[in-house]
Parts: sequence; C-alpha cells; structure tokens
Amino acid sequence: MPDFLAYALLFTFVGAFFIFLHLMIGKLVRPKKPDAEKLTIYECGEPTIGSAWVQFDLRFYVVALLFVIFDVEMAFFFPWAVVFGKANELASENVTPEQRVALNQELSMGQKESERQKAAVQLSVDKEAPIVRENRSNARELGWIAFGDILVFFGVLLVGFAYLWRRGDLDWVRSIAAQRLAAEETEPGASGQQTGVSGQEAEVGVATT
Repeated sequence: MPDFLAYALLFTFVGAFFIFLHLMIGKLVRPKKPDAEKLTIYECGEPTIGSAWVQFDLRFYVVALLFVIFDVEMAFFFPWAVVFGKANELASENVTPEQRVALNQELSMGQKESERQKAAVQLSVDKEAPIVRENRSNARELGWIAFGDILVFFGVLLVGFAYLWRRGDLDWVRSIAAQRLAAEETEPGASGQQTGVSGQEAEVGVATT
C-alpha cells in the first residue's frame, strides 16, 4: 500500500472518530428541555419575518459565484509556491548533497524509480561536478518557467477582475441615482421632451406673474 493512501485512510478514520465522539458527548451532556421558542425556525440567530416564499436578488448569487470562482483560482497558487520554492532551493549552491538528492526526487515525480535512484547516486558526488552544475541550471530554468506561468495566470485573473469591477458586478448596493442618470443618457429624446415641458411651464409662470 502506498504511503499517501495509508495517510489518507488514517486521516479519514481519525476525523470520523472525532466527529462521532463529539456528537455522542454532546448528546449525553447537553440538557433536553424543548419548548415552543426553542423549536422556532431561525436563521443566523434572527427570528423569521414574513413568508419564506420571497425572491432574492440575483446579485447575491452573482457575488457568491464570483467569490467561489476567484477562491478556487487562488488555490492554484499554493502548489505553484511549493514547486517554485523547491526549484529555487535546488538552484542554490549552499545545498548539501543529501538535500539536493531529496529535492531532486521531489521535483522529478514523473520519472521511474530506477532513473531517480541513478540520479541520486550521481548527485551525491562533489557539488562542483558537471552533473550537479547541470542540475542547478535545470532547477533555475524551472524556476523562471514557473515564475512566467504564474505571471500569465495572475494577469488573466486581474483582467477578469477588472472587467467585473468595470461592469459593476462587485457593487453590493448600487446607486439608484446613477442608474437613473445612465437611463437618461441613453434616452436623449425623453430628456429633451422633459426640458421642453419645463420651458413651457416656466413661460406660463412668467406670463401669469
């Protein structure tokens, strides 16, 4: 059985055991005195007001969806940071042969076991050996490639974020006055008619005076 599978099974078993243990302790310790007020339906500690059959604003769904999208995208930074840090450490000259072998094995997970063992034997020699210098050069190149990849990835995220900001999808409370002003700008005929009516009213007022 691979080590990671054993760790995953152990983690799952321990997590399930603690959940079951806490539920049983709560069931045995907490008092059981139900009444009408305790059985009342509530949401976030607030009493219910009105009917549940109301239509929520779709902007809440849009904001929640955008949060999920950007939150998941930001999670990709963590594995990149691990690889980038190990590549920079491997490119350093102050790494011991043992550390270099361990880092090289972690960054070459796609190789066969025989190839990894052969590389470990070659990297265990003096740090000025040609194979070690080549290994440092490859690690430095991997670091620059990873840095360029994350710049492109982050740039795409910034473009998407700027587009959403420009559209106003991140505005939790939108200004009604700004919406009315935008509507008036898109309808020049209506604003002209309103101006004409206002002018006629002013003339009537002057004549009356």
